[in-house]
Amino acid sequence: MVHHTLAAPLALTSLGALGTAAGGALVTLPKAPGWKELGIVQAVAAGMMLSISFLDLMPEAMLQIGFLEANVCFFGGVLFFALIAKFVPEPEVGWIPALDTTSEKEAPDENGEMRTPPTSTNGIRRRKQLDNGAPQQVEDKKGNVVEERQRRDALLSGLVTALGIAIHNFPEGIAVFLASVKDAKLGLSLAVAIALHNIPEGIAVAMPVYFSTNSRWKAFGLALLSGLAEPVAVIVVGVLFPLRMDADTIDRMIAGVAGIMAYLSLHELLPLSFKHAGREHTTWAIVAGMMAMSFSLYWLENA
Repeated sequence: MVHHTLAAPLALTSLGALGTAAGGALVTLPKAPGWKELGIVQAVAAGMMLSISFLDLMPEAMLQIGFLEANVCFFGGVLFFALIAKFVPEPEVGWIPALDTTSEKEAPDENGEMRTPPTSTNGIRRRKQLDNGAPQQVEDKKGNVVEERQRRDALLSGLVTALGIAIHNFPEGIAVFLASVKDAKLGLSLAVAIALHNIPEGIAVAMPVYFSTNSRWKAFGLALLSGLAEPVAVIVVGVLFPLRMDADTIDRMIAGVAGIMAYLSLHELLPLSFKHAGREHTTWAIVAGMMAMSFSLYWLENA
């Protein structure tokens, strides 16, 4: 029988929540990283997850419960996460704004012109010059109505995105929970990979919220909240499952976790990376992720 507590899984899944929060924090920076850099991060995370799945989780499961049963559980995990992805598609964001966050208020630029606030869109607030050259704001009631509607739509988009990502994060929390029950060191490695994967998710949540509210804290807070689904998953699974589980049951679940990680890498991480980072950068980032995870697993095993 295998004994486990919730303390270690909760601590590890908190790393995933921090990854989502880090993505939310990036949106509020004066100069956010581009999609190429984030695409490379996703490829590294994919390499780490694939390395864990095929070099650690599956070999151990096949050794304990046999080749056939381990593979049935593996593809069961693939099907499980594929159904989640089909019925609750993970929200995406296709751009990262270079927001001016130096001030929440408008200030003239080096040419004396009034800046458009980062939450406004082109054409919503118009500036005109008087005959004496002094800038004057011309209130456009119709434009203000459009702006308010856009802000409400953006806020709703952020809330829906947060809900969708929270649903996606729930099985990831279960995966870390099961990996940490099997081996705390393995759970740590998987938690790091998932945290990297969660950075763009935090951006997807925070960006529309920041656009609609112009509040760094609201954007960051909602991103963090969506990432907390992973620790919540640990609590739910810890309550539903008995404190003692048969070793074979855990190995079956571990094989399913390997399937979830493989599908997540192939279906979500790598397409994003190929799209934004290109084939060459993605390929080397995958290799780097696999190498980093292989060395970390060796180091943790022999530490």
